[in-house]
Amino acid sequence: MLEHGPRLVVSHCESALDGVLLGLFLPRHPLVATTPEMHALRLPRWLSRWIRCCPIRRGHPMGLRQVPRHVKAGGVAVIFPQGLVTTTGSVMPTTEAAGMLVARCGMEVVPVRISGSLYSRHAATPAPWPKRFFPQITITVHEPVRVAGAGQPHAANGRGMRAKALHALMLELASTTPAAGSLFDAYVDAVSCHGRRTRIIEDTRRQPESYGQLLKVALALGRVLSRDTAGGEAVGILLPSVSTTVGLVLGLAAHGRVAAMLNYGGGVQSMQQAFVTVGARTLVTSRQFLAAIGLSDVASLFQDARVIYLEELRQSLTMSDKLWLVAYAQWRPRAVVAKVDPRQAAVVLFTSGSEGAPKGVVLSHAAILANVRQLQAVIDFGPQDKFFSALPLYHIFGLVACSLMPLLTGTRVFVYLSPLHYRAVATLVGECGATYLFGTSTFLSHYARQARAGDFLSLRKVICGGEKLNAEVARLWSVKFGLRVLEGYGATECGPAMALNTPMAFKATTVGRFLPQLEFCVLPVSGVAAGGALHVRGPNLMSGYLYRDRPGVLVPPCSAAGAGWHDTGDIVEVDAEGFVSVVGRTRRVVKVAGEMISLDVVERVAFHASPQHHHAAILTQVPAQGESTLLFTTDAALDRAALLRAARECGQSPLAAARCMQYVNDLPRLSNGKTDYAALTAAAADFTTMPPH
Repeated sequence: MLEHGPRLVVSHCESALDGVLLGLFLPRHPLVATTPEMHALRLPRWLSRWIRCCPIRRGHPMGLRQVPRHVKAGGVAVIFPQGLVTTTGSVMPTTEAAGMLVARCGMEVVPVRISGSLYSRHAATPAPWPKRFFPQITITVHEPVRVAGAGQPHAANGRGMRAKALHALMLELASTTPAAGSLFDAYVDAVSCHGRRTRIIEDTRRQPESYGQLLKVALALGRVLSRDTAGGEAVGILLPSVSTTVGLVLGLAAHGRVAAMLNYGGGVQSMQQAFVTVGARTLVTSRQFLAAIGLSDVASLFQDARVIYLEELRQSLTMSDKLWLVAYAQWRPRAVVAKVDPRQAAVVLFTSGSEGAPKGVVLSHAAILANVRQLQAVIDFGPQDKFFSALPLYHIFGLVACSLMPLLTGTRVFVYLSPLHYRAVATLVGECGATYLFGTSTFLSHYARQARAGDFLSLRKVICGGEKLNAEVARLWSVKFGLRVLEGYGATECGPAMALNTPMAFKATTVGRFLPQLEFCVLPVSGVAAGGALHVRGPNLMSGYLYRDRPGVLVPPCSAAGAGWHDTGDIVEVDAEGFVSVVGRTRRVVKVAGEMISLDVVERVAFHASPQHHHAAILTQVPAQGESTLLFTTDAALDRAALLRAARECGQSPLAAARCMQYVNDLPRLSNGKTDYAALTAAAADFTTMPPH
């Protein structure tokens, strides 16, 4: 695609070597618009003698005029739309001058992805990325694409439009980097890249473990468990958020087993149903952990299951196992495990069950790694950072975003036992020097109120997901700590994030823009005027569902949008700039007094009337009235008159003001911080005789 005719090449810039490498290895001796960093180091400057350069200076875009002339004359030119070498590995902002060049050339551009040069000693990045003289570098040439606004250099608002289109293209390039086959392959790549002595993970024992130590844990546990389990078999995991659990997940992935993460926060019955749903026969747990959560007699709860205790598992390592591990396996880890198809299942997680029975969600190796690459492209993190995660490992947010992602990218991580220890979390964040904190809106609210002024001095970013960010929580973090909470939107079926606000693309009250590589469509919903039902598909999508009434039977994703699409169940609006607003849930759109109303709108009206308190709305049956909205609130002073005023101020129908209210000390929560609507619905029977306020 570069052999004939005029071509304009665009590339994501990871190092000062990128321009020189493209000039040397692309066909037809292209003209390369080189950045100042490419001339600041000795080797790039010396190699630039053998390529055709067009040096540019920031603030002087007119120096690029020869690029469109060269292209129109039939040549090949290379530009870097970002204008800057990345300092973190994520995609940097795109300049308007690059958009103008594309418009003046008036043709399709050829995206080229150069990966691996970030680890060169000539990367010129201040972050402590591992540097090598001869890193493995890959140049991938993609099919030509048309950039919005190309060929219209004088169009109104064209510069900004083209810059955004180029930035989206750079994000697509960054997220399509070829990845290792399995989770274990990706981890071994990280060990090789960042060094086995690098301390990478820490838990409540306060003994940081290195890449090499965690690798030995994964190999040892995987070897022992593979003796009594078959390839592709699901293994139930009932363990807390500690480094050993992460090593166990990697060890099972190495041998082609599937880690079924049981939600111990959902109760005994939920765990039993989940275990049966995945068709598991083996359960791995810990006696010490079971005693801590009051489940000492676990064998009677999981009948016909083989229960393996972690304490005994370690003792089952023979002398030959230890010699194998120390002398051979840890040095050649890929040689001692089976080749795993990345499309095979790696992990089974379970939906929250806030609106019904939990379902098993099967995530493949490829889907998890794809979501990691998507997040890498939009979030600036690296070896200079440290994640703090108190989210449980049976939750998609806690497992993928907060545990696996930092391990696979060289970012240190502290995993904590429970998000409910508010004061302990606030203290440990400062003590361990964390720069990233993850949590739901509910948890972040408690952390902010429990923390002292100096507890969060080390934080750079606070990321919220799992539930809608309360505006009062965002204001509290901004006023008390000077930190802006970045809200994201994800689902167990699609990874911890499908959309995310970032410092470069932020809009309050939204969940940001969709991540690269994710396709979406919004279908109309009856009775909903604004927005529609969100359907998605992409490389990060689950392999399918497992249902309680069909244990072990995988049901691939399918929705009204077609096979391979997933109906998220959410009602969203996407504005002209691509920012996503979650309006509500399709299951929570109900008919009241002959009109359709969203229970999420009822809750937003209540929050507007009483922002300092918590509210949750359900539909209930009221004698002599029929179906009506019932609002559970922690504000004892809230009345219907205040709700009606809030509905008018929000531009909503009077039906958005709850007809009945019930004061509660606190709302029931699931272990991930979401409101437990199933518990509220069960409790509503006690309040059906209440008169409306």
